[in-house]
Amino acid sequence: MRVATYNINSIRSRHARAIDWMVREEIDVVAFQETKCKPEQFPVEAFEEAGYEIVSHGLSQWNGVAFASRLPMSDVEINFPGQPGFLKGAEGPDQPQEARAIGVTVDGVRLWSLYVPNGRALGDPHLAYKLDWLEKLRTATSEWMTQNPGLPIALMGDFNIIPTDEDNGDPTIIVGESTHVSPEERASFAAFADIGLMDTVRPLVPTGYTYWDYKQLRFPRNEGVRIDFILGNQEFADLVTAAGIHREERKGDGPSDHVPVVVDLEIAGDDDDRPMFL
Repeated sequence: MRVATYNINSIRSRHARAIDWMVREEIDVVAFQETKCKPEQFPVEAFEEAGYEIVSHGLSQWNGVAFASRLPMSDVEINFPGQPGFLKGAEGPDQPQEARAIGVTVDGVRLWSLYVPNGRALGDPHLAYKLDWLEKLRTATSEWMTQNPGLPIALMGDFNIIPTDEDNGDPTIIVGESTHVSPEERASFAAFADIGLMDTVRPLVPTGYTYWDYKQLRFPRNEGVRIDFILGNQEFADLVTAAGIHREERKGDGPSDHVPVVVDLEIAGDDDDRPMFL
């Protein structure tokens, strides 16, 4: 089973390009982020014509998450338990939730498409929201693994965190001055290892960025960052046979500012004879 995460930065603008890539690369399941549309606005018919079923969650022209799969999806879950909300200028525990998380089960594997809050700026209330959001995500994931021992799970998506200096090639993002690289954000990302999750791509793909800002020729200069991940528990990691960062998808007409990150899973009973990639 070939699984991917892809911040598409508007599915309505880029669905044709995404579908072309999915069919060409024989992707079975894609976790999309930043779809920027409500479910009724999602270009479902175009995906169905290509053989993909869609489940999506979107509330406005911002955020939005979805799955496209040519395999059956079950146990669809909108938002994770305890997911906090945010409203600028408001305080308290009952803020409106944003469209940032959707979960499905495919072939016995639990998958989440996640669009982690940006944080905006050091000292901004949105950064506190981001850190709280990640903490609640870890709690929900840990509880799920306790309740479902031995079952594979992966958290996939745009985490809006650059875990190490080696993941940062953008000279404008500076530790001590920027979000995404603050000690608090990096510690929050590292804490996923404490509950038993690991980066399933980096061991197989030692270098490579997943996002390049549209401004100032960041892509031609390769001044990118790595902020898109597939974090899995040991049961998920044991299924991974290959991985790739599809850098070529940042080229051409109208690309997203992110590129897909992909893993191949060896599921018992599969007869997949496609060539693996590195």
